Amino acid sequence: MRLPQIQIQTTDIAIDLQIQKPIQKIKQPKATQTIEQPAAILDINTTRGRLKIDSSQARRDLGLIGPLESNEKWAREGMKVALEGAARRAREGRQLMENSGKDQGSSIIQNIAKQNLGPKRVPFNVKFVPSVDSVKIEYTPGKTDIQFTPQKPKIDAKVNKPIHEYTPGKVTGDVLQYPDVKIDVIL
Repeated sequence: MRLPQIQIQTTDIAIDLQIQKPIQKIKQPKATQTIEQPAAILDINTTRGRLKIDSSQARRDLGLIGPLESNEKWAREGMKVALEGAARRAREGRQLMENSGKDQGSSIIQNIAKQNLGPKRVPFNVKFVPSVDSVKIEYTPGKTDIQFTPQKPKIDAKVNKPIHEYTPGKVTGDVLQYPDVKIDVIL
């Protein structure tokens, strides 16, 4: 005896899907930034140094003198030499007057001539020219006062928001074959 059989036949669904992917674009613009550094305030006050050099004594020691001082010096020297010459001539004249009555007049003249003849001996000595400490130096140092004030930088920063573009994706589908179930009973 045959038993009845059940026969089941199924057909799966067939779907055609069109998938459009989502598109996402993100851009981050750089921050807008301005930086300004003001110059520091620098204040410098200087008092000049003072150097005073007096070399007039050293110049005099070397014989370098101005015209007024030179005229005065040579006038004094000339007056001195003139007075010494006048005194010498007066002294010689007195000697001649005192001895004029005597026979020794020619020997007196010879003695006077010998005294005036020839170079005079000048003592020899070492002399330092110019003399020590003849140049006088006086120095007053200057002063420098520096005031420095730094300035803080000025920073202005603006953060820009990101640019975000998003296109969502789509999925569309068509059913190419519908599912089906067939059941048969075979006897």
